[in-house]
Amino acid sequence: MAENRLIIFDTTLRDGEQCPGASMTARQKLEVAKQLARLGVDVIEAGFPVISQGDYQSVREIATQVKGPKICGLSRCLPKDIEVAASALEPAGSAARIHVFLATSQIHRRYKLAKDEEEIIQIAVNGVRLAKSFVEDVEFSAEDASRTEPEFLARILQQVIEAGATTVNIPDTVGYAVPEEFASLIRYLFENVPNIHKAVVSVHCHNDLGLAVSNSLAAIKAGARQVEGTINGIGERAGNASLEEIIMAIHTRPDFFGKIEIGIQLKEILRTSRLVARMSGLAVQRNKAIVGENAFAHAAGIHQDGILKKRETYEIIDPKIIGWDQSELPLTKHSGRAALENRLRMLGFELEKDEIDNIFSQFKDIGDKKKFVYDDDLIALVEGQISRIKETYQLEYVAVAVCSGGIPMATIKLRRGQELLVDASTGDGAVDAAMKAVDRITGLHGHLVEYEVRSVTEGKDAIGEVTVKVNFDSKHLVTGKAASTDVLEASVKAYLNAVNKALL
Repeated sequence: MAENRLIIFDTTLRDGEQCPGASMTARQKLEVAKQLARLGVDVIEAGFPVISQGDYQSVREIATQVKGPKICGLSRCLPKDIEVAASALEPAGSAARIHVFLATSQIHRRYKLAKDEEEIIQIAVNGVRLAKSFVEDVEFSAEDASRTEPEFLARILQQVIEAGATTVNIPDTVGYAVPEEFASLIRYLFENVPNIHKAVVSVHCHNDLGLAVSNSLAAIKAGARQVEGTINGIGERAGNASLEEIIMAIHTRPDFFGKIEIGIQLKEILRTSRLVARMSGLAVQRNKAIVGENAFAHAAGIHQDGILKKRETYEIIDPKIIGWDQSELPLTKHSGRAALENRLRMLGFELEKDEIDNIFSQFKDIGDKKKFVYDDDLIALVEGQISRIKETYQLEYVAVAVCSGGIPMATIKLRRGQELLVDASTGDGAVDAAMKAVDRITGLHGHLVEYEVRSVTEGKDAIGEVTVKVNFDSKHLVTGKAASTDVLEASVKAYLNAVNKALL
């Protein structure tokens, strides 16, 4: 590999999906993986195959359908994990990578694994050798590397490279490191692992102290040539390093980082961010760097004046290069099926005939209610289509009676197979009353943990997208989503989406 080529390793579908409430269906994961391929990432970590049959099938489907990037599956240094990962990745052929990990820090060795240094080295070597028997491309991660004694870390990396690891990953698993210290560790490894040149040195940083991107960039400056992270920085606890921030930092500052090559299609960054946000149910904060709604907004008069005279006075990145301001002419209710199909293809969606039929029907309904149907409206419709699950209950009818000073009442009619079920309830508000009526019909009792409504596009007639996170009987957190020009209807459908997921 060229010394100035940086490998972008995306773990949105594995580490990113692990955070509470971010679970995606297999179809949603596939759509995200296809978009990551369009973005141009080098490696997609598609999941942890041994964890569940669903994860296994998802990894296998991505390995079958997504071409271009390496497709990676995670496993512990256990024979069963590695064998299941190899099976899931089989359709990827030579593009398959098995990623094995083992904790190496003293605190993990003593309290989690109860094993000494030599046992840890032997387990790691055995894991790499077994993975190597299935695929050529094997990555080894020393979990909690930033809290591992540098001398021991150097020893174990030397051994796993000799065993066949082609990439060695140095994770800051708990976000403990600071940039100067982390860069120093990377330099130490280059100087003290004799065979380090035979493998790519990678880093995987978490954001517990808000330093994931800074630590990643410091490591790249010190010589690391693979960086791992997620779109929008989603992930365990405070999240992972945001890939879009790392990419744009390197693109924007070649004077500091040098001419590092990255095979990313920059114009796909914003589209990828929005797709991940919708599929995961994790909204992007407005002031998020690069992809937040306010990232290129200027309110101060002095700033606005400067921008009008010379954009570079207050913008170090041209927003157009990452996908802002790429809107096509909107469709209308008079647009035909061919125009809709063409626009969906332009947006990167490959859908089956019955899926397009459903979307076209919804498109016409929306076209009757609003003058223009924008790309973001269509994306919301597609997301609703590919997020569909087996529906035990379907919404047939919702009516709410609200008056000033009175008690709101909602009447709900649901379909369960051929059966129509009707009930009503009062509540603290229209949405609360409707959700309680759903509870009365289904027999489930959901506790609404989070409720978010956002406008998909601008204007009074915009589609409202509702995301809810619901605890059912305090057992598990379920995310539900729906979109409609009627926010109340979208709210009930989102809650019902969560109910149907809980019943699977």
